[in-house]
Amino acid sequence: MNITQKLIKAHLVSGEMIPGSEIALRIDQTLTQDSTGTMAYLEFEAIGIDRVKTKRSVAYIDHNTLQSGFENADDHKYIQTVTKKHGIYFSRPGNGICHQVHLERFGIPGQTLLGSDSHTPTGGGIGMLAIGAGGMDVAVAMGGGEYYITMPKVVKVNLTGKLKPWVAAKDIILEVLRIMTVKGGVGKVIEYAGEGVKTLTVPERATITNMGAELGATTSVFPSDEITKAFLEAQGRVEDYTEIKADDDATYDEEITIDLSSLSPMAAKPHMPDLVDTVKNIGKIKVDQVAIGSCTNSSYMDMMKVAKILKGKTVHEDVSLVISPGSKQVLNMLSANGALADMIAAGARILESACGPCIGMGQSPKTDAVSLRTFNRNFEGRSGTKSAKIYLVSPEVAALSAINGYLSDPTELDISNEITMPEKFLVNDNMVVSPAEEGNDVEVVRGPNIKPFPTNVKLPEKVSGVSLIKVEDNITTDHIMPSNAKLLPYRSNIPYLAEFCLAPCDENFATRAKEANGGFIIAGSNYGQGSSREHAALAPLYLGVKGVIAKSFARIHMANLVNSGILPMTFVNENDYDDIDLNDELVIENATEMVKNQDRFTVKNVTKGKEYQVEIVLSERQREMMLAGGLLNYTREKNQ
Repeated sequence: MNITQKLIKAHLVSGEMIPGSEIALRIDQTLTQDSTGTMAYLEFEAIGIDRVKTKRSVAYIDHNTLQSGFENADDHKYIQTVTKKHGIYFSRPGNGICHQVHLERFGIPGQTLLGSDSHTPTGGGIGMLAIGAGGMDVAVAMGGGEYYITMPKVVKVNLTGKLKPWVAAKDIILEVLRIMTVKGGVGKVIEYAGEGVKTLTVPERATITNMGAELGATTSVFPSDEITKAFLEAQGRVEDYTEIKADDDATYDEEITIDLSSLSPMAAKPHMPDLVDTVKNIGKIKVDQVAIGSCTNSSYMDMMKVAKILKGKTVHEDVSLVISPGSKQVLNMLSANGALADMIAAGARILESACGPCIGMGQSPKTDAVSLRTFNRNFEGRSGTKSAKIYLVSPEVAALSAINGYLSDPTELDISNEITMPEKFLVNDNMVVSPAEEGNDVEVVRGPNIKPFPTNVKLPEKVSGVSLIKVEDNITTDHIMPSNAKLLPYRSNIPYLAEFCLAPCDENFATRAKEANGGFIIAGSNYGQGSSREHAALAPLYLGVKGVIAKSFARIHMANLVNSGILPMTFVNENDYDDIDLNDELVIENATEMVKNQDRFTVKNVTKGKEYQVEIVLSERQREMMLAGGLLNYTREKNQ
């Protein structure tokens, strides 16, 4: 068996391990962050279970850390009190980015981790089966429920050779993206193997598994080996180590080989993570801003390489350089060893240990700027400046480019890139609050911005409505429910957020949807790629969206649509997409019978007098959920 199969088998509750069939997994750990956490805990409360039943659940505050009004602070207080009551650890603001901290302090090889953030697969860097999901799925898992996925195919990425000096782990995952594209990983787990694996540290492995989310993959995973053991020992928790490796005769569904020694520094060009080329080919373009950090590249090792490049230099006068260390641990160690002083002396602006610019929370570049970022996504407008051109690069490329003022290839440096992994990290968990022994006396504090989340009704016999919008391929959750500094504080207020639903595609969408009493979204391929935010399903639900007809869906968003009771339909004939226009009246007759018993059925276009065959690929459990009007209704019915 391969590693993926071993991890799944060890946690399999029901189903058969046949690719394409539905399986249920036991979840050991969960994580949330504050952008998705408020909704996840509101949903957990709605389920009505007093205490979490996982081995460990952690709530992180790392997204909404700008305190420009009461909303974020209120949400943080709600999360702090609801977690204390229900048995969940609370990582305070300033303690760091969820994936970085979880890797350092809580991740355990061989365990399952379900997180309400699409980059939860970071945990695969230490041999976890770590999967991103919507908040409702995480709420159910916290309550002891299984997590359901389609049994994935497993892609072996065979790494040979060794990276040349100043070529980075970021360049490995960019190469995988170049080969597989942003939708090439859908329905798959990416498993890394080969002699090249032994040359990569845990932080480097975590960079690769983190950005595997951009492939659309279910998750990514590395072996847990002597390098993993050394990392955990340095974190003071060697007792958490377990060796996990594939059998010698393990088989895979697909295989890719990458010679690490052949790679050079690369960049993903605007506006998609798979538009990859070498830094040398792109050329010495002028740079206006450089942002280093995010859950992809904010480890101690990353920061030390940046400090080494910046030491004794000055950031170019035309460049704004901002740096976000990934955790309090990283920031403490940089401060103690002088590396932070080297960064500051060079002219870097040090931001708090949080997601920050990666999710549009500050540091938006100027009009038409070129911004180099060590992040994982460069979707148009995600930075907060629609006209900006965002390139995704390694920390090494970013740091050198900040000094030179143009996109630069660090392999031209004449200094060594060797940074030694610490034998012992600075461990101080004083910013993690333990839950109450007994939660009965804990009062949950709810601010005025926290509104009830929308729930659906049972699926009616007839589903009808107009085509509310028609969007192209690769529409992201950033398009569906924008995430920026102005809107993030309202993540617990769906009625307000819904006013901005799909605004980047059509600013009149919300108004039209309300006037039409809901209807349908017509979409191209890979609809809903990107973040795990279930708000991209909850806002359409609030506006009365009954179904989405697309060429294909991204995994997490499709699951979130099902959880909300919104029909996720795909065209049998993709050419039918071209035939549907705005405001066409669409009808599904005998909807309950069709959803209950059929994989294919007919959608009538009353306006044009035509019919389209659509497919709805659901398990029996998902069909029952859809009939009930979503996961919450389904769960309540089961618990009655």
